[in-house]
Amino acid sequence: MNNDDFLNYTSELGINLNEFQLNQLEQYYKLLIEWNKKINLTSITEKKDVYLKHFYDSITLIKAIDLNKNISLCDVGTGAGFPGLVLKICFPNLKIHLVDSLNKRVIFLKEVIKKLNLNNIEVIHCRAEEFAIKNRETFDVVTCRAVSKLNIISEICIPIVKTNGYFIPMKANIEDEIKKIIFLDKLDSKLHNIIKFNLPIENSIRNIVMIKKIKSTNVKYPRKFEKIKKMPL
Repeated sequence: MNNDDFLNYTSELGINLNEFQLNQLEQYYKLLIEWNKKINLTSITEKKDVYLKHFYDSITLIKAIDLNKNISLCDVGTGAGFPGLVLKICFPNLKIHLVDSLNKRVIFLKEVIKKLNLNNIEVIHCRAEEFAIKNRETFDVVTCRAVSKLNIISEICIPIVKTNGYFIPMKANIEDEIKKIIFLDKLDSKLHNIIKFNLPIENSIRNIVMIKKIKSTNVKYPRKFEKIKKMPL
């Protein structure tokens, strides 16, 4: 995905990025590649692939929720900042928390935020399970991209969503995972929508799962979770 493709496809999503935002994304890309030589941030390093599979893919969240509103959003297991940091650049109005368990990635994220002079964005070095215990009913939207199985990550993330808010995991193929959707009843939530589409150019499958929080969730913590991990896209 070259720069023209990126602008065209983001425009189709109703997003019109200005020169300042495009420069911020370029700085982000350069920092990502620079730091990736020291720590493992991503296996995707070609610029055209980063812009497609990381930057563009991150902002497809707008297919599910109006990101132009002043909402609080938490990105759990953010890794190198996808989707949360990209969303902050493209939608400065958002109040964002990035949560990751690896301190090296947290240091990288803080450096990007400092270099790009971003406001109302916080990075938390914490395991998702521990963060969930301390931040019940806190965010309008909680998201994650290619993190763990749907039944596991939902039990961690739904409790930190405000009542009537949304947990919106971004995933590739979910046919097997969605068969276990019955667990949502126990989390006082319901499946609101699944937005399925193909990523431009390479046509890989994407699914944005919208889970609505109906009422306060009575999940008992602490309990043992299977270790959450990034999944292939």
